[in-house]
Amino acid sequence: MTTHTNFKGAFTALVTPFGADGELDEGAFRAHVDWQITNGVHGLVPVGTTGESPTLSHDEHRKVVEWCIAEAKGRAPVIAGAGSNNTREAVDLARHAEQAGADALLVVTPYYNKPSQEGMYQHFRAVNDAVGIPIFIYNIPGRSIVDMSIDTMKRLYELPNIVGVKDATANITRISMQRLAMGEDFIQLSGEDGTCLGFMAHGGHGCISVTANVAPALYSEFQNACLAGEYDHARLLNDRLMPLNMNLFCEPSPSPAKYALSLLGRMGPHVRLPIVPVTDLGQVAVRAAMVHAGLLESA
Repeated sequence: MTTHTNFKGAFTALVTPFGADGELDEGAFRAHVDWQITNGVHGLVPVGTTGESPTLSHDEHRKVVEWCIAEAKGRAPVIAGAGSNNTREAVDLARHAEQAGADALLVVTPYYNKPSQEGMYQHFRAVNDAVGIPIFIYNIPGRSIVDMSIDTMKRLYELPNIVGVKDATANITRISMQRLAMGEDFIQLSGEDGTCLGFMAHGGHGCISVTANVAPALYSEFQNACLAGEYDHARLLNDRLMPLNMNLFCEPSPSPAKYALSLLGRMGPHVRLPIVPVTDLGQVAVRAAMVHAGLLESA
């Protein structure tokens, strides 16, 4: 395991903008990356779940990673999504991201085919052995069905490139248990905006955030307060963010986030099937949350 100190704070789980024709919108994506960095986020995570990676072709996936790295220009670290339930495919995506200049990789636990703990270990070991950059385990049992045990995580942390986890279990007690098992240097990034305040209090290092897409400055301020141990201030900021944290998932993500960004004039709301546009009821909820956060004026 290699120790890295720059993977802390607000990491935006970037949306992938599409045009009305459903094709990638490179200009909007690059503008979004720049807007995130200039508003203080600490890092960027392209082509994850929020980036609609399941509906991107392999060529599109690679393009988005390359655009993100090129636009970031070294101003913020890029953790590139490289997940697949096909180990060979995960290795290919990981190698490409490394060659493109990614600072680290985010590799999800294999979904649908439900591997055993040993199968998960061997999957991540294969990716570890194929690259020379840091790897974050993405543990999200709600989507992948499988839940990586702390024992398996500890075994993986003995490998040279495994540095931490994106924990989307929403079980904040795991953060302390994982820290006790792996130590303080094991980097723990939340995958749940709604529980992130508690996550950070348990010793987390940051969050790979959907909310940061829409409120990068406010979310970065929240993370900075947590990292400084200023939890009274962090709680006040969290109260402003909480309706947004919740309502960006009022319907399947990232449709609500893209709708919110369209209200800010950042990009169109377009998504790819099987994700569909936000309903009228969802639009009302998202708009109200943005007003509460101070991102929009009340109608």
